This record gives sequence, structure tokens and C-alpha cells, in this order.
Amino acid sequence: MQKAQCDNTSANRAPRVDLRLWGDEDEIVAAAIDYARRRIMQAPDPVAGARPAADLALAAGTAITPWGIGSAAALKLFDRVLAPATRAQNGTMNLAYIPAAPTRAALAFDAVTSAANIFAGIWESGAGAIHAENEALAWLTQLLGWPSTAAGCFVSGGTMGNLSALITARAAAAASRPRPTDGWKIVCADSAHSSIRSAAQAMDVAVVTAPVDQRGHLTGAAVNAVLDSTTGVFAVVATAGTTNAGLIDDLDDIAEACERHQVWLHVDGAYGGAGLAAPSVRHLYSGIERADSFIVDPHKWLFAPYDCCALLYRDPAAARAAHSQSAHYLDAIDRDVHNPSDLALHLSRRARGLPLWFSLAVHGTERYSRAVEQTLTTSRLVADAIRASDHLRLTIEPELSVVVFEHPGWGPQDYASWSARAAETGAMLCVPTQWNGATVLRLAFVNPDTRAGDVIDTLRTLRKLS
Repeated sequence: MQKAQCDNTSANRAPRVDLRLWGDEDEIVAAAIDYARRRIMQAPDPVAGARPAADLALAAGTAITPWGIGSAAALKLFDRVLAPATRAQNGTMNLAYIPAAPTRAALAFDAVTSAANIFAGIWESGAGAIHAENEALAWLTQLLGWPSTAAGCFVSGGTMGNLSALITARAAAAASRPRPTDGWKIVCADSAHSSIRSAAQAMDVAVVTAPVDQRGHLTGAAVNAVLDSTTGVFAVVATAGTTNAGLIDDLDDIAEACERHQVWLHVDGAYGGAGLAAPSVRHLYSGIERADSFIVDPHKWLFAPYDCCALLYRDPAAARAAHSQSAHYLDAIDRDVHNPSDLALHLSRRARGLPLWFSLAVHGTERYSRAVEQTLTTSRLVADAIRASDHLRLTIEPELSVVVFEHPGWGPQDYASWSARAAETGAMLCVPTQWNGATVLRLAFVNPDTRAGDVIDTLRTLRKLS
């Protein structure tokens, strides 16, 4: 009788409460991982894109509340409302700006990297991850033709990579000569990425523009002329694959000018640096082995997910001198190894190079070279079709995988209307740009799954609107 009374008492008790602060998250984790797997495996939506802010706010409602909306509702909101309001960067017909086409292996390992929750700023806390990142960086170092003593780290993107490299360059100059009375200066071409001017503004230094030649290239002669007539220059920025037209500056001659004037040479290869892996265009990069620093964004043309920029120094000692932070809580850091926090303008960082490392380890560098070559082949086939067309004309001969062309007789509104219709139907993402003051169209090929025939068929629709 006593036992029965105890059992009855137990049955009438309130349900056991999970005393963990976040409760039982097992089902939440399982649902999120399953969703991630399905997203990685499914084809991107070609018509996904931004919605007006007011419309999106109304559709999304309020998700952040005092007591939460629960995992099912939050995941449904992301899947049905938020994700469709973003552009599918890995769509095979997304040829606008510089898109991204990460391998599924890289996407999957990005999830693993997040799950591992590694602090990869210093060796003491992230040695294994940093070792793997350094292996990926070593492959890039070999492509550059740099010595094995070169080193670097992964940062968020080209803007941070360029800024960190230029901070290093200025620190190196300041260590050898006094600050000029009229301030420090950077030399670059008008075709340099906008992040160079942004970096100069952040550093409170001036930008001196050197003219490009008739091919659109910055030359050694132009750099020499500026350096001969300008004091206080601490760095020259050359571009290996301009964003707008995919052109590679005359790196060898520019390196000669920089060495003559003892000025740091930084090469921005955020988009085009991936071409180093392609034998068919490797000769265009002659002289890059003489650069002092270099960046490339694997999330552009090296099949990694956002966000990932590789920043490299031929001699990392200057970077450590410029970027190493000191504080009592950092006294125990091992400075005999390459700590990523010592090589760029950051301290806290995730191991954003691991997805690239994993994909390289899975697929091999040879397959990466073939993938870059595939995109170059596709761009050449499309360029050939434009040359043969009776209604289109190449604006400039392509060097890498960017194709710039025009429809003679069209104005800005014609290009904008065709581009908008192509995007709305999911046929192609191709946006107008400017070249020598005229409105033109531009295709950027970074996805090896893009088929030239599909692109050529879509370009034929330009004739129908003539």
C-alpha cells in the first residue's frame, strides 16, 4: 500500500524540467544539419533575388522575441522567406559581378568548421586548423613561384587583405625612412579595385593614379614616371585580373620599377589570382614572383564558400612587425610560429581557410587546375560566338574569364531592360557596366558547370530586341 502511494505521488508530479539553460537542442541540431545537407545538394534557384525592404519585412514578421519562436518556425522562415530573397551565387547562369561556385565538399566542410568552433588566431589554440590552412597557402605560394619561407593567413575578403598588406608596406617604409612632409602615398591605376582607395582613406594616405596603356594595362613605364616625380610613395598596387575586365597589369616591368625605386609591390589578385593554376594563362603573370605581397579570394574563382581571402607575404617578417599585437594576456603566445593574428589586421578569427583546404585535399590540385581551365575554355567559346555575331561586338579582347561586349546602337536603358528581363526569367544574371565611358555588358565565368551553349543561346535574345 505504501509503495502504491509512492508510485501515485510520482505520477502526479510535474514533468521533469530540463535544467540546462538552452534546453534540449538535439532535435534543433538534427533539423538544421539535415537542412544544410539538403541545401548543399540541391540546385540553386535561378530567380532568387532581393525583395523591397518593406515587402520583405512584412513577409518575415518578427522572429526575435522574448521567448523565441522555436526551431521549426525559425527554419521555415529562413527557407520560405529569407533564403529566396538572396541571390544564388553558385547558379551556372549567374555571370554578374564576380559570382562564386564552391564545391560541395567545401560547403560541407564549412559547416564542419563552424561546428568545430576553433579560435584560429594563434597557434596555441588553433594549431591543427592553422597547419591545414598553411598547407593550402603553401600551394598558392608554389603557384606564385615564391620561396617556401613565404607565409600568410586567411582574412575575410579582398578589402581586408589589401588593407593589411598596405599597412605592412607602410610600416616597412616607415622603418627605413622618415615620414614625408607631404604624407605617404600609394600608386595604382584607375582600374585598381575600389578597396585600394578605401584602404588609403582608412590609412590617411594619398592615392596617385598612373595611366594605363591602350590595352588597359598598368605598365612599368607609367609606374616609373610616377615614382621619378613623386615623393613619399611606399607601395605600388598592381592588379592580376581587374574586376571590370579581367586584365593583368604588366607585372614584370612594374616589379622592375619598384625594385629600382625600392618601393613595395603589392599584387591584388582577388579575382584573377586563381588563373595562376591554369597553364594556358600562367605566362600572363610573369613577374608576380617578384611581388612583396599578394591576395586572392578563393570564394571567387577557387571554389570556396564565402568569406575567404588568402593574404601572402614573400617575407612575412615585415607583416609580423606591422601587425603583432601586445598585451599582458598575449604574453604567452609562441612567436616562433606563424600566428595568423600577427599577419593581418585582426586578432579573433575563424579558420576560414579550412573549407578550401578540405576541398583541395579531397579533389587534388590537378582537378582544381582543370576546373579553372574549364571556365577559361567556356569564356573563350562565348567570346568566339560574340566575334562571329552580327549583332554583338567584343569591347576588349579577354585575357582571363571576363568577357566585355556591346550591342552597337544600344543605350543604357536598352541594356538595363534586357538585363532585368533575363534576371526575372532566370535565363541569366548579366548586368551592365561601364567601359571607356560607354555602357556595355559583362560576363564573369567562375563556374566550371556553366555551359557555353546555354550562354550563347541566351545572348541570341539580344537580337530579338534590336
